[in-house]
Amino acid sequence: MPKRILQGVVVSDKQDKTVVVSVERQVMHPVYKKIVKKSKKFAAHDENNQFKVGDRVSIEECRPISKHKSWTVISDNA
Repeated sequence: MPKRILQGVVVSDKQDKTVVVSVERQVMHPVYKKIVKKSKKFAAHDENNQFKVGDRVSIEECRPISKHKSWTVISDNA
């Protein structure tokens, strides 16, 4: 099964070797038929602490690293 790859913005880098990435998507409201933005935060593994708040990054699904971390940062989309 292929690994999912998502793109988002780093919203927190306070933890060691972890960044929190906010991924935004657009969905249509079922009743009003209007496009609505929804976002979700993912904790991603950042081995070298190289990404900072505001960076656009790609994250890839991986094995569980900790209780909340199952994603790894793979690249910077600058």
